[in-house]
Amino acid sequence: MRLRAETIFGSASSNAALRSDDVYIGYLPLAHSFEISAEAFFFVMGIPVGYSSPYTLTDKSTGIMGGCKGDATVLRPTIMTAVPLMADRIRKGVMEATKQKSKLAQEFFQFAMDYKLFWYRKGMNTPILNRLIFSKIRNMVGGRVRIMACGGAPLSPDTHDFIRMALDVQMLQAYGMTETAASATLMAMHDYSTGRVGAPLSKCYIKLVDWPEGNYHATDKPYPRGEIVIGGDCVSSGYFKNAELTNVSFKDEDDIRWFLTGDIGELYPDGTFKIIDRKNDLVKLQFGEYISLGKIEAELKTCPLVDNICVIGNGFHDYTIALIVPNLERMNALAKSLGKEDFPLSKLCQDPEIISAFSKAIVQQGQKSKLMRAEIPTKVKLVSEDWQPETGLVTAAFKIRRKYIQQFYKNCIDEMYSVDTSTNGTSKSA
Repeated sequence: MRLRAETIFGSASSNAALRSDDVYIGYLPLAHSFEISAEAFFFVMGIPVGYSSPYTLTDKSTGIMGGCKGDATVLRPTIMTAVPLMADRIRKGVMEATKQKSKLAQEFFQFAMDYKLFWYRKGMNTPILNRLIFSKIRNMVGGRVRIMACGGAPLSPDTHDFIRMALDVQMLQAYGMTETAASATLMAMHDYSTGRVGAPLSKCYIKLVDWPEGNYHATDKPYPRGEIVIGGDCVSSGYFKNAELTNVSFKDEDDIRWFLTGDIGELYPDGTFKIIDRKNDLVKLQFGEYISLGKIEAELKTCPLVDNICVIGNGFHDYTIALIVPNLERMNALAKSLGKEDFPLSKLCQDPEIISAFSKAIVQQGQKSKLMRAEIPTKVKLVSEDWQPETGLVTAAFKIRRKYIQQFYKNCIDEMYSVDTSTNGTSKSA
């Protein structure tokens, strides 16, 4: 574990040497292999580690009482990890606060974001804007964070750029899994792209294997595509007391242990990878059209009304549906605007006007994200349960567990599919 941690985070720090004043804040569960690898590395390097949780991380976190400080404000870390869900929440929180300002202030903030992004992509910084505008946002996580590593699920390019600009940090996407001892790839410090997950780490091999069913081939042009297969010392020996699954997912070839990830990757000329699909997330709708549920969820999760989402599709219907965990702050604001602020959450989740507003927001976000018509959910179901790791509906990295969600909400899903759907992209019933 120590060797693997040094490989991962040593790569991240190669162009940004660790400093004597560095502090790492750990708030993800230690069941998350990326988190335990990070902490192992920083312990080895003598970097202080402070502990938090998603409920107490910032001043606005749900576990922090009004007027009290969040853990990041007190600890003032310089390095932290993140999962896309957390990054999306930060973005939504900032945008929600911005909408409370005057129209002029909103327009100036958007100008500042666009201006900074323009110069950032040219390798330049904007110190005056950082001090006048973005320092207030940086203070949400203590004001000193300079490196943020993100992994565990797909990260929206818009959110990636937003976090980079608003927090003024190097946000590095990583890719890997527990079976590969956390990360297998990591972005370089000065990689200004979005959507990519970097190049393979030291002592880690990656190859692309054809997947004809999804029409992905290593000979594709302009970029090779295929299932990502990871090999090397980082690969696990197998699953504990599960020989059947081990034999399916792990292979030995040329004295190298290989793991079949099930993820579909695209290889760029500079040696970096982009995750473009997942075999288990790819479903064929009734008319034979393949869609990627994970890609749809990554885009729709950026909708301000959405805290988390699971999109569902199958070969018996020509449309998708969605289970949505609503953003409570935006839900309450919506309820107030409709004169329903006294309704409990369970009742709001079943209210036709609320559901209609969510349906319209999902369609608008889907169109904004340039999703195909068949990819935009036609029906939505709002759920009052908070998807946390302890519920079994999401992983320690807050990645949805599709199979368990579909089992948990089976009756809701069956009911949504049992009602005829209109053809204009909105729901007749939910």
